[in-house]
Amino acid sequence: MSRRLQGLVALAALGAAALILIAVELAQGARDYGELAVEDPCTATVSAAGEGLDATAQQILLDGLNGAACELGTTREELVLSFEPELGADIGWDRETIERAVRSGLLNSVDEAEERGSLGGLSATLLRELIERAPLDLLIEGGGQLADLLN
Repeated sequence: MSRRLQGLVALAALGAAALILIAVELAQGARDYGELAVEDPCTATVSAAGEGLDATAQQILLDGLNGAACELGTTREELVLSFEPELGADIGWDRETIERAVRSGLLNSVDEAEERGSLGGLSATLLRELIERAPLDLLIEGGGQLADLLN
């Protein structure tokens, strides 16, 4: 076999291997790779990793944000971006509407945590008072810090 023929066979083999690789990747879902899959906040379920108060606090916060996003007809991610107007998020509600929805979502989340038994009655009562009275920024930004303090 001549050198030129060997080169053409090698090139054909490489081309065939590339086509097979592309076909396999497409069959395994490469077309959808990198697409953002956002859950519907009205039906999303949250299960925080870990145990104890930290996991309970995370679940209450995420469930609360889902409830607020559901009430506002948006995604949890868009809701969180709307907390900071400088990020340029295009929102259709004002600060009071956001605050009312977040408080409502968090209160419902505390009720659900108490019903599940992951939050005691006294803790639930204290959290409800905090949610009803604390500034919105403290509720959102301080959620993680509160869990650290209580641990």
